[in-house]
Amino acid sequence: MTSIEYIEVQTALEPRFSVIWLHGLGADGHDFEPVVPQLELKPGLSTRFIFPHAPMRPITCNGGVVMRGWYDIRDLPGQGDWRRGIDHAGLQDSEHIVCELIEQENRRGIPTGNIVLAGFSQGGAVAFCAGLKLGSSLAGIVALSTYVPDPEGLMADRTPENQGTAIFMGHGSHDPMIPLSVAGRSRDVLVQNGYDVSWRCYPMQHSICLQELQDIGDFLNRVLDS
Repeated sequence: MTSIEYIEVQTALEPRFSVIWLHGLGADGHDFEPVVPQLELKPGLSTRFIFPHAPMRPITCNGGVVMRGWYDIRDLPGQGDWRRGIDHAGLQDSEHIVCELIEQENRRGIPTGNIVLAGFSQGGAVAFCAGLKLGSSLAGIVALSTYVPDPEGLMADRTPENQGTAIFMGHGSHDPMIPLSVAGRSRDVLVQNGYDVSWRCYPMQHSICLQELQDIGDFLNRVLDS
């Protein structure tokens, strides 16, 4: 068993695939639980969705208020010298949580090659960091309204196993929390380093929309059925 609490949703009995989906700052595992039917996965793709709850921690940019977060944020991305204040220890702790969840799915009969890491905002940043450092190949990575916190560090620590892993990035054109330019720079770093990135931009803020859910569903149907 893992050390983290989570919600589990299965699209059918005896799942052959898993999607581990990390929520954003201040939310919890229930945040994306309702979207599973809207993804319209193919009937044969029996999938277990894992929605973990992030640990409770004080968040500096929110006045030190304790809430669920995968790591502390001292300055919002794109504001001030935000990259100097990256909570590397918190990120590493959350990467370990993701690895625990992957190992648990492996023990339950789901190979890593049948697992997708997904995340929104903070959760997407952790999905990038955990997924690209993993020592075994994933089916895909879904990164929504997010960024790569430390591109140089991640490119230095990445492993070759997920160099060919398909990545979906979706972002809002009017996002006030993580500017489109920050997400675009993260995309550019990934592409320049040879990653297969599908990029989509939507007319929304720091959120998710129906078209994005449809695009995520198409991506999952493609990478899980390949």
